[in-house]
Parts: sequence; structure tokens; C-alpha cells
Amino acid sequence: MSQITTAYDDRPYRPCVGIFLLNPHGQVFAGRRIDSRAEAWQMPQGGIDPGETPIAACMREMCEEIGTNDAELIKEHSEWLNYDIPLPLANRLWQGKYKGQKQKWMAMRFTGSDADINIATAEPEFCEWRWLPAAELIDLAVPFKRGVYERILVEFGDLT
Repeated sequence: MSQITTAYDDRPYRPCVGIFLLNPHGQVFAGRRIDSRAEAWQMPQGGIDPGETPIAACMREMCEEIGTNDAELIKEHSEWLNYDIPLPLANRLWQGKYKGQKQKWMAMRFTGSDADINIATAEPEFCEWRWLPAAELIDLAVPFKRGVYERILVEFGDLT
């Protein structure tokens, strides 16, 4: 294991994309994290690779996390949103390089069927999934993501 040399407050945010995936009924996709002892639900998200655009990362991450990218872009969030990860977790993730994530959120309309969703991917992140009213996600998310989820609903709430 590499030694962490950068102080937490001096670390940058990891560039990331978040996916507000809506079904035809205006419900949002939520997955329960496979790596959490707590019942932590979240929307799909993931890192933006060097040279990759946020929308390309969005489509790739959807495939990697839910087994499909059958979706079309509705709206891109007007701002980058960030959150800090609690220090013990930040030290374990990404070799302690980041203090949290800065995210570009995409509202996407799911164009497939529920049968297209397969969370048993090559590197699964979710152990179960469901469609939820967007407002329910705030209480189901880990506390350090709730502020970001509230801001997402301000921007995308009219889409549900």
C-alpha cells in the first residue's frame, strides 16, 4: 500500500459524472451499494477518464454499472457539484489522492426496458436496484452525498 503524503485539505476533487436516469413514469434509478454495510442507495456515477467528455463518461459508466446505456440526454446540470468524502474513506479510496468528487450530472431518459438492466456486471457496484421517486433518494443516500442530491433535484426536479 502506498503512503499517503498529501494532507486531506490539500487534495483535489476527482472528476466524475453522475447519472439521473429517469424511466417513463418519472422515477429515478437507484442502486444499493454492494460494498457498504449500511443500506446506502445512490444513482450511477463514476470517474471521467483523461481526454473523455462528461457525456462519453456517462454512457460508459451506465454500461459498466447497470449493463446498458439505452438512454438519451435530457439535460446537463449547469454546474459541477462536489462533495467531500469522510477522511477514513478518502484515505482508502484512490490511494488517498482525492478528498472527494466533483461531478457533472446528466439527466437521462431511459429508452430500454427493465429487462435490459443487469447489475451483475464485470465489476458490480450494486447488489439490488429499483426505480424511486427522486425525493426519496435523499434520505436513502449516505449523508455526505445528500447535499449534492438536493442540488440535483433543484435543477432536475421539473423532469420527474
